Parts: sequence; C-alpha cells; structure tokens
Amino acid sequence: MKVIVLGAGLLGVTSAYYLRQLGHHVTVVDRQASPAAETSFANGGQISVSHAEPWANPSAPLKVLKWLGQEDAPLLFRLRSDMRQWLWGLAFLRECTPARTRHNIEQIVRLGTYSRQMLRSLRSERGIEYDQRTQGILHFYTSQREFDGAEAPAAQMRELGCDRRVISADEAVRLEPALAHIRPQLAGATYTAEDESGDANCFARELVARCREDGVQFLMSHTVTALREAGGAIDHVEATDDEGRFQRLRADAYVLAMGSLSPLYAAPLGLRLPIYPAKGYSVTMPVKDAAKAHQVSLTDDEFKLVFSRLGDRLRIAGTAELNGYDRDLNRVRCEAIVRRVEQLFPGAGDASQAQFWTGLRPATPSNVPLIGRSKLPNLFLNTGHGTLGWTHSCGSGKSIARIVSGLKPEVDFAFT
Repeated sequence: MKVIVLGAGLLGVTSAYYLRQLGHHVTVVDRQASPAAETSFANGGQISVSHAEPWANPSAPLKVLKWLGQEDAPLLFRLRSDMRQWLWGLAFLRECTPARTRHNIEQIVRLGTYSRQMLRSLRSERGIEYDQRTQGILHFYTSQREFDGAEAPAAQMRELGCDRRVISADEAVRLEPALAHIRPQLAGATYTAEDESGDANCFARELVARCREDGVQFLMSHTVTALREAGGAIDHVEATDDEGRFQRLRADAYVLAMGSLSPLYAAPLGLRLPIYPAKGYSVTMPVKDAAKAHQVSLTDDEFKLVFSRLGDRLRIAGTAELNGYDRDLNRVRCEAIVRRVEQLFPGAGDASQAQFWTGLRPATPSNVPLIGRSKLPNLFLNTGHGTLGWTHSCGSGKSIARIVSGLKPEVDFAFT
C-alpha cells in the first residue's frame, strides 16, 4: 500500500520507519528543510515514562489561577479572544478530577513503557547513537507539599509497571552528587532507573538516514496547503515545494503527524481535534565545570523543568505558555530558566553561551495523544503528544503502522 505521512517530526519519522518495516511504500512530506526541525528540535531530551502525571490533575486549577499574569509561571494561560483556547481550557478543567487523572496516567504509562521498549529495540537493531544516557530519571522536590503530592501518582505508576521509587533527599544526592549544593532545600525525590535521555533531534536525523536506506521517500521543503476529500475519504494532498510549484500527492492512506498544526488541517474535513499549542522553552549551554554538572537526567517538578546531559551540553527545558501559535521568545521566561539552573547548579554550565529556543507542543487537555483512524477511513492520526512526543514516539509510530496495516496494536491503550 502507498502511504503518505504528513510531518517529519519524531512522530512522522517513526511512523514512516515502522510503516516501511511492514512493507508499505512510504512518502514523508514536511515544510522544513530537515527533519525534526520544530517541536523536536531542542526539547528536554527525556524518555520519561515516569513523567506521566498530566498537567490536568486535581491540584492544577488553583495553581493556574495563582499563575495567571505571572510572566515566569511554569504553566501560563495567556488569555486571548480565541474560542479554541477557551474550549480547550474547559476540557482541561474536566480532566482535573481524581478519576480522570488516574485514567489518563494509566494510558500515558502504558504507552510510555511500550514505547521505551521499542526505542531500545530499534537502537540496538539499527545502531543509532544520539548522546543517549541510560542512568534513569530523578524527580527532585524542594517543596514538601509537592513531594507529598507525588507519592500517590508514583504508587499508581508502580502498579502499572513503571518502577518510580520514592526516595529520601540523602539517597537523591547519592544518585546525583550535583544535587549536594541544594541538599538543605531538598524535601525528597523519586527515581525511575529504567528511564533514559538523549538528543531527540539527533535521533530523528539518524532514523531518517535508516528510512532512506530502506526506501522511504522524503519531500522536504514541501508545504502542505490542504487535504482534499472526495467520496468520504481523502483523495489527495495539495502542497507546494520550495520554489512555489504546486503538487497533488496521492496515496492509499494518509497519516497526519503535524503536531500543533494538525487541528488546522483537520478542521476543513469536519474533524475537531482537541489540540492546542503549548509553547515550551529550552536552554542549551556548554558544560563549564564537569564536577558540578549533573550526570543523571533530572526533573524539577515544582518549576516544571527537565535537565538532560547531552554529551558536553546541558539541556534544560520546560514550562508551558498557552498563547495561540505565537513563537516569540519571551526573555523573562528564558531568564527564569537560567536563574533556576544557577540556583541549583552554580557554575556547572556556561550561561554566557546559552542558546534559547521555543517550540509549540501539540497538547490535548488530558495529555493523552490521538493515535488511530479518523472518521475518514484512509486518514490516520498520530498527534497530540504534548510534552511526551519523544517518550512516546517509537511506540506511537509502531502502533499507527500496525493500525494502518489492519493489525492490532501490541499495547493496551485507548486508541482513537
């Protein structure tokens, strides 16, 4: 079967890889000149099954209210006259009940665990290197309330097979000596030894090289302008190349993996995807003093930041700003991240050479992605992964490839 994958980010590239493994003729279309150049370009770098508690949880509504108008807030709703934002916000509030939170954690953990297994298999089979580290992920807490609140979600994750252990502050420092500087402020931590980290953009580029070896075609610098329907199915995709030449692209099946742009392309087809862009930030800086820099990937849950070591670079990413499709760098938010890094690990990174980046994460109100067949029989969805696109990419890619092929996915997940 001929399949067109729309989007060459992590989800599009992994979808293309597994579709080709199942024997399909695959073409990937993307507006950028290189793969993973948008949401996946400079993300936090974590393969974090343990990061499964969704933004929408019982404690979120009061926090969001407290953070309104606070420029450096971890989660900032920048209210605008945008009906899609308001509808998304109402759906977000509905997901904040204890029952919905437990359900969503279950979906996120199941997909994450499976996806991590698929990543390891793919890495081994195809010899892909991407500054990966397999030393686990440590969530640390400088707030006793936040630490106490982490115990119940961690217990649920353990029940689901994600061994997120609650540990003392002293044990956290033994696992990551760079935390010694803030030992007096540490309330405690959780640790998941099976979690990993690595450069998502590097992985995507390496996987594209393997895809090309296998015969996948990539149409880069091609901007999709519309998906055209006829007879209740997708008839063709309209696109223009980098010289403005118009093209009609036809296939037997289409996979929509265009991140936060997905709902804009789906809406003319009568599909209302509950996805809204959540702008995230990252800072990348060279290691200045290796003795002070962290080795284990870290999560600062109170400030919604993740820390990864990518070779001789430090990558710090996080926060979320719901402000439509605006991608302007907010210096206040960038400087807040640098300030937090200096508080935690003074002198570890060279802040004078910090590189700032922002990208739009495709967030659903529940944090559960949309994977499966749409109401149009030949249009499939692999989108809406929010902050967990890297964590869920291989499992999502393999699952959508099996669904397109008429096969049952290998993971127990609430597919669309």
